Amino acid sequence: MMRQENAEAIGLRVLGWLVTNEELLPVFLGATGASTQDLREQAGDTEFLGSVLDFIMMDDAWVVQFCDLETLPYEAIMQARQSLPGGAQVNWT
Repeated sequence: MMRQENAEAIGLRVLGWLVTNEELLPVFLGATGASTQDLREQAGDTEFLGSVLDFIMMDDAWVVQFCDLETLPYEAIMQARQSLPGGAQVNWT
């Protein structure tokens, strides 16, 4: 499992990528109900960063775009999400 500090760093990098993505930022804001002020105020909140990672994982193309840009393995987003609050994998048994 990824260390939480590393997961937070990836979450912040994804947030930074979203903020500069003119096509995707409005989709994120609309989907989450967040404002640009919320992005600034909640950037340090691990639960908010988890929601950022949840959002990007909704589309494989977004994961690929981000990971290719940041030279990260594609599974890094999922690993980061699992290391933040609310990201534990649920086992239905």
